[in-house]
Amino acid sequence: MLEWAGVPPDESPRRGGSVGPYMQSQRLDLYSQTAQQLVDSHHAYYCFCSSQRLELLKKEALRSGQTPRYDNRCRHIRAEQVQEKLARGVPHVIRFRLEEGVEPFQDLIFGRSHHDVAQVEGDPVVIKADGFPTYHLANIVDDHHMRISHVLRGSEWLISTSKHLLMYRALGWQPPTFAHLPLLLNKDGKKLSKRQGDIFIEGYQRDGVLPEALLDITTNCGSGFNTNRIGRRIDELISEFNPSKITTHSALLDLEKLPEFNRVHLQRRIEDEEQCDLLIKDLQGQILQACAAEIHDEQVLQADYIRRVLHLRKGHISSLKELASPAYYYLWIRPSVSSQQVAAITAEAEHIASLVLKLMAERSEELKVDQINKDLKTLVKQTKSNQKREVMKLLRLALSGLQQGPSIAEMMVSLGPAEVSHRFQNLLLLSETS
Repeated sequence: MLEWAGVPPDESPRRGGSVGPYMQSQRLDLYSQTAQQLVDSHHAYYCFCSSQRLELLKKEALRSGQTPRYDNRCRHIRAEQVQEKLARGVPHVIRFRLEEGVEPFQDLIFGRSHHDVAQVEGDPVVIKADGFPTYHLANIVDDHHMRISHVLRGSEWLISTSKHLLMYRALGWQPPTFAHLPLLLNKDGKKLSKRQGDIFIEGYQRDGVLPEALLDITTNCGSGFNTNRIGRRIDELISEFNPSKITTHSALLDLEKLPEFNRVHLQRRIEDEEQCDLLIKDLQGQILQACAAEIHDEQVLQADYIRRVLHLRKGHISSLKELASPAYYYLWIRPSVSSQQVAAITAEAEHIASLVLKLMAERSEELKVDQINKDLKTLVKQTKSNQKREVMKLLRLALSGLQQGPSIAEMMVSLGPAEVSHRFQNLLLLSETS
């Protein structure tokens, strides 16, 4: 998903790199060795407490109105008891020994931070019973061996950083610089929800959201920029980003604005020739999927036709998917119109159809929206009723079978003179036979 979003990791399981492997399950030996180093230096110890005992501790703490914490019982087991339990294969974890007197550190966003974790927390698990590390151990081992200089992560880890710094100190490693970023929240101030589907990028991809629109709205709702504006692409986000402008306030993400961001970025893609070619291929596939059996003419799948539609609709549509929805089927399928529908609008259908056919014959070259608008004003005056609303309603029905949509002129330009003529020839035949 990062690759799709145009933010590809420099190193990853897919791309490889010089400090792999990049799968945690392939680094278990490294974590195990580090945990053993902590045990050997008395900074960590084996804990044999059962899950039942830990659950009882938790319940007791909650009953007395305290925050649940481990009571560090296994810190005090004698060395020979530990060896005997290990020899018997008693299930165990490894816990890091928290020490009091942790030093403050300078966070790039939150400034001077200090949490004496030993006073409020029990010793944390660093290796679980299944041999896998917890985040507390994995993050410092990976960052040290991968020579990470700066760690940027969510502000929920700010309190745990003092714990991690104690581990760096115990191992004799130089810690990186930390920057804890404010969280991304819903517009109502609640966490983004898995249940609501807010956080699954695949869902946005499936819905036709462009990666640059998702990046734009995400950065737009936060801080780190001198000014906020819609429409920034990755190169502009990079050049305008200013870390000193990041605030500690959570970013409220209003996903109701996403269609507007997508509309802006879709327009930019349409205006870029290379990107437009990709959109055409994508839309061809969507049209075939939506209505392949009903397509009246293979011409509607031609690149030039679809390009014309895209350029006329840019700025009006928020997603490519819209053009493959029923509201736009008229572009790919000839509408079915009944004589009753026509009669309900006007008694002049035959005359109006003849006027449109005459107009199309005169304008056999490429149609232009401005010119067609002028022509339609003249056409209305040539009808007996001279009722613009009535004429436009009939034209819309004949062109699309719908009661609303783009302007009549745009629909005619999209379809082209030959197809407009074909549809009004059908209307003429319908009027003559009714």
